[in-house]
Amino acid sequence: MTSNLYVWIGLIIFIVLLLIFDLFVLHKREEVSNKQTAKETIFWILVAIAQSLVIYLLYTNDLVRNPTGLTPHNAVLKYITGYFIELSLSVDNLFVIAMIFKSFHIPLKYQHKALFWGILGAIVFRGAMIGVGVVLFEKISWIPYVFGGFLIYTAFKMLYDELMEKPEEFDDSKSKKIMRKYLKISPNLDGNKFFTIENGAKMATPLFGALILIEFTDILFAVDSIPAILAVTQDALLVFYATIFATLGLRSMYFFLANMLEKFHYLHYSIFVILLYIGIKLILMHHYEIPEWLSLGIIFLSLTGGVIVSLIKIDKTTV
Repeated sequence: MTSNLYVWIGLIIFIVLLLIFDLFVLHKREEVSNKQTAKETIFWILVAIAQSLVIYLLYTNDLVRNPTGLTPHNAVLKYITGYFIELSLSVDNLFVIAMIFKSFHIPLKYQHKALFWGILGAIVFRGAMIGVGVVLFEKISWIPYVFGGFLIYTAFKMLYDELMEKPEEFDDSKSKKIMRKYLKISPNLDGNKFFTIENGAKMATPLFGALILIEFTDILFAVDSIPAILAVTQDALLVFYATIFATLGLRSMYFFLANMLEKFHYLHYSIFVILLYIGIKLILMHHYEIPEWLSLGIIFLSLTGGVIVSLIKIDKTTV
């Protein structure tokens, strides 16, 4: 029990150090090049994959609570599967983040700060939701059916929206009205500041308004992603590891894909396939155990297919 506590404390300290490194080393300057964001994206993916060795050693030496009796090899495989599920579902989150920044007219160079604090908030919120989700899976035998049905519904709703060609615009009018009831938001930016002084009064800037909406939408997306990873494993440490390291790389991935998000429109269909598969996996989890290699294969093929079809469509439109 004591060693398990030390592992959690060590993990939290490591995450804090990574956040400090991200803020004060990787993003000392407001503007970064596409080459730098590509390197950062690769860096975060490598950091996440390197955790496989840590997980293997922890489970080999029985240093953590192992409620589901996982072998070190299976623990690593479930972590990798969960990580790529979270990463793939985050792609849809990136589309919404881009729309929020566009709605508030936030220049690219000021978006780093909002995303940093947004990710910090996401870690806290998702940590709490993971704790609740794990307890629900342990205490309520029929909860996988509820989560599985919800994910299948979400997948088909997404497909319906795509087929009906609903415009991909973020409707923030209601959110802005609610925020303005409790918060004075200036129509003007003040660099990368969250608050400013106008006519002697302290007011929030549009950057802060964007941050609030990013936090809110991340909670909504977590409602999908947390049940999705719980379909892979109910081991709290593995769920936390996979979710947090996917979230840590979200900011760099956003800036790497910032100018290409609209072009990769067919990734929405990839996410539909992934959500549908995970929903079915949850419903079947008490009756049939689907191997993790199959889950990894479906995620990889879905994302690869979405990218390839998007690139083909781009080539046809440029000819």
